[in-house]
Amino acid sequence: MNTKLHAVCDSRGRPLNLFVTAGQVSDYIGAKALISSLPSFEWLLGDRGYDADWIREALKDRGIRACIPGRKQRMTAVRYDKRRYKRRNRIEIMFGRLKDWRRVATRYDRCPNVFLSAIALAALVIYWL
Repeated sequence: MNTKLHAVCDSRGRPLNLFVTAGQVSDYIGAKALISSLPSFEWLLGDRGYDADWIREALKDRGIRACIPGRKQRMTAVRYDKRRYKRRNRIEIMFGRLKDWRRVATRYDRCPNVFLSAIALAALVIYWL
């Protein structure tokens, strides 16, 4: 019973969009679900799991610049702004705040919909604090 949480947050580390997938599912599925609902902003910071040419093209079509390092097995190196990428710690801090909620950290709920509801409640409180 593994799950993976995909999230979009703003520059202050407040969660905006959330999506839950099964733990063994690729990050590309979560990216595909969240790209259509992205708000307008200048940069998107993502980890190596979201490195795909189609993700970069979809962001470029929306006028968003990607700061995603390339995967290690990528044949051609991808350039990204390393100084800007260091700001990705705000995303990790947001996930840490979500895990401060015991129900989210231990995943009491077996049903994914109920689990996502608990995450949404925690994210709502985090957004306003």
